Order: sequence, then structure tokens, then C-alpha cells
Amino acid sequence: MNAAALVVAIGFAAMGLAALVRPAFIWAPFGVAPTTPESRSEVRAVYGGFGLAIAALLVLTDGSDTLRDGALVAVAVSLFGMAAGRLVSALVEPRTLLRSPGFFLVLEVGLAALTLAAR
Repeated sequence: MNAAALVVAIGFAAMGLAALVRPAFIWAPFGVAPTTPESRSEVRAVYGGFGLAIAALLVLTDGSDTLRDGALVAVAVSLFGMAAGRLVSALVEPRTLLRSPGFFLVLEVGLAALTLAAR
């Protein structure tokens, strides 16, 4: 497996596992605590299930150039989409970029670029 794709897969797997085991850990940097079973379920589904699915996609499509290319583009577009959402939010509330959302914006753009480089 390409080293760049492996780094991205490990990142998504780590996020996914953390969300499944400790949902509060995922939202803590944003000052939010999932205090109800429903909110913890949402964290486990969106961050946990999605993270592990993306990691599996990157690993399982590694043997096929065509599938791998499509998977890498889809993951990069997803990451760029998250970053774009943060930029839109920053237009409405500029101070958000001074905190955790700014860090994650940079991380998402970096991982998206790394994912495209893995192609």
C-alpha cells in the first residue's frame, strides 16, 4: 500500500475507533459533550462508522488501480468538502478558525492533498 494512503487510512481508523469507544473524545475539542444515548449513537455512527468504512475502503481497494484511484478521489473530495464547510462557517463566525476548527481545517486540507498525492 502506498505510504500516503496508509497514513490517511490510519487516521480515519483512529478517528473511527476513538468515536466508537469514547464518543465524548471526538466532540471535546469543540466544547460539546454527547450527554444522551442518542448523541453518543450519532458520534459512533458518523465519526466511528464513517471513519472505519473509509479506512477499510482505502485498504481493500489497494489491489486494484481503478478502484484505488476512485476511492482516493472520493476520500479527497470528502475531506475537501469538510474543509469547505469550515470555511463557510468561518465567513459567518470568523473567530472559529482560531480554535480547534482552524486546526481541523488545515488537517483536512493536508490529508486531502496527501490522498490525491497517493494516486
